[in-house]
Amino acid sequence: MPKVAVYNTSGSQVGEIELSDAVFGIEPNIHVLHSVVVMQQAAVRRGTHKTKNRAEVSGGGRKPWRQKGTGRARQGSIRAPQWKGGGVVFGPQPRSYKFKLPRKVRRLAIRSALSGKVRDNEIVVLDELRMAAPKTKEFAQILKNLNVDRKALVVSAEYDDNVALSARNIPGVKFISANGINVLDLLNHDKLVITKDAVAKVEEVFA
Repeated sequence: MPKVAVYNTSGSQVGEIELSDAVFGIEPNIHVLHSVVVMQQAAVRRGTHKTKNRAEVSGGGRKPWRQKGTGRARQGSIRAPQWKGGGVVFGPQPRSYKFKLPRKVRRLAIRSALSGKVRDNEIVVLDELRMAAPKTKEFAQILKNLNVDRKALVVSAEYDDNVALSARNIPGVKFISANGINVLDLLNHDKLVITKDAVAKVEEVFA
């Protein structure tokens, strides 16, 4: 079982924690990680692109010239695709890009992302994270105490409004609860700052 140090908000080590091999100690599956990232990114695409086909553009109700005898190519409508201002053939239409992967695949991807954080020493475990009031300056100092100076994903067992409000104005920092942990956030942030309670909750769900 991988062992990592546990710190308090002052940056002092207060103990160690053994992480579950099933969640934090597997060999990351790169293919599965990629598949789940594509799924998450597809889910947030708006899909509002739209072009007009020849039935939707205006004009073109009359045949431009007679069929034969002009020496020109036969034409049925000035709104045919080959005309300027004509309809678009096979252009993009509004659609949803969402698709779903099997639950086991999604869970494996999260375990792979968490294991990658442990392998690369990009995980910081906190004994607890509580704030009496929203204070961005105070939260920034906590991150400084933990030597977290890059993009950081902060995970707590339960959603805390004070922590969320304190973190949201710090560039590159995102706060979520353990229930909201996902592959895209884990890969988008260089450091994972997670509380002991959140570790237990994650292990309970994904072990």
